[in-house]
Amino acid sequence: MSRMTTASPTSVDPVPIPPDDDPGGGVLGARYRALTLGIVSVVLVIAFEATAVNTAMPTAARELDGLGLYAFAFSGYFTTTLFALVVSGQWCDRSGPLRPLFTGIAVFGVGLVVAGTAPGMWVFVAGRAIQGLGGGLVIVALYVVVGRAYPDRLRPAVFAAFSSAWVLPSILGPLVSGAVTQHLGWRWVFLAVPALILLPLAVMGPALARSEREHPVVRGAAFDRRRTLLAAMAAAGAGLLQYAGQRRDLVGLLPGIAGAALLVPAVLGLLPRGTLRAGRGLPTVILLRGLAAGAFLGAEAFVPLMMTTQRDLSPTLSGLTLTSGGLTWALGSWLQGRPGAERYREAMIRGGFVLTAVAIAGAALVLVPAVPAWAAAVAWGVGGIGMGMAIATVSVLMMKLSAPEDAGANSAALQMSDALGNVLLTGLAGVMFAALGGGTLAAAHEGGEAAGSPGAFAVILLSMAAVALIGALLSGRVRTKA
Repeated sequence: MSRMTTASPTSVDPVPIPPDDDPGGGVLGARYRALTLGIVSVVLVIAFEATAVNTAMPTAARELDGLGLYAFAFSGYFTTTLFALVVSGQWCDRSGPLRPLFTGIAVFGVGLVVAGTAPGMWVFVAGRAIQGLGGGLVIVALYVVVGRAYPDRLRPAVFAAFSSAWVLPSILGPLVSGAVTQHLGWRWVFLAVPALILLPLAVMGPALARSEREHPVVRGAAFDRRRTLLAAMAAAGAGLLQYAGQRRDLVGLLPGIAGAALLVPAVLGLLPRGTLRAGRGLPTVILLRGLAAGAFLGAEAFVPLMMTTQRDLSPTLSGLTLTSGGLTWALGSWLQGRPGAERYREAMIRGGFVLTAVAIAGAALVLVPAVPAWAAAVAWGVGGIGMGMAIATVSVLMMKLSAPEDAGANSAALQMSDALGNVLLTGLAGVMFAALGGGTLAAAHEGGEAAGSPGAFAVILLSMAAVALIGALLSGRVRTKA
């Protein structure tokens, strides 16, 4: 049975370290080149899809007469991802990452085709949900591949490469997607991506198969039905809470209560014991991932809207405000992967959270008319460095603190914490935005009056900055007691 433990590096070995026949070689050395290029290409395709979809989604919803279901096109992806993360973790622990990885890529491609050919909005939402299943299977499997195929000294560099794979999509994704949507139609934003997946599969397939032969998996027990049920509860609970948060009326009260009743016990059962109270070692590592993702992405969701409504920027320019964060995120991740960084893991997490808090609070300064609009892009660049340092370092520590039989489960817990932090804090930001007279996102997408109270944006950004500071205060608890 796969389980999550607070394994100490002094009592158990980390994730199994493969033989390092070439101690001087790197991730692009002869032994690892094909595997590195393949898995980074998979991340690149997923990153491009994520950035492109945000640009094409409003047009898709309008043409499918489904603006009322606009938010569900995103939440449908998220809720199924929650379920798939746990399934993938158990599958990897039982039989290795090869099958869940290739299955996830195939399911992701099917979801793209369903969404791209959808005759109506409900089918489109179903396609996005299928994509979420595939994406959840893939991301956990990729983490386990890193833990099994690469020696300890190369893992930081691989995680830095993962972050770097988001650079080009962050820059080109919105521009390419906008051009395709305008000249060919939004459907091709979805239908063209499956073809891009074929090359990574061809490149990394033989290398992955060789890794499986060199490090055969000791098959574990059957799937834990209880954990699978808890994953389903977490997904359903998150979906109900999102629905209730969007309604913000008495009708939404009942699904909100039901969602909380499902989500709370599921989270307690799926995350390592002590996560919510920041227990030392692995529990705090898992918690910090959720705090980082939730604070930064919760704020990021409202920055383009703030730039549009408060500084009168076009949607394209408002979206490009976030591009600096994508570029510097890769820089921050690269810094934590430099030789000698191992001694400063705790300091890099703390520094990353502090930079993130400063950036989020700094973005709020553009609400002051005298501050130039480009200051938000500068602030987001600072935040990207902080997030790159914190997220990649947390990933490295998770690997080091995981017993071999728990690598998949703990990778799933890390991703689940990321997803939960994102949806809960973004949802909280949405509630605050509406309660403080900020208006609705739907109005903006429909081209109508998009109200925007400066006070609402300020409260959201300062609240997310406070969450990042909490992460900095908790960073010292990643150390395990002797």
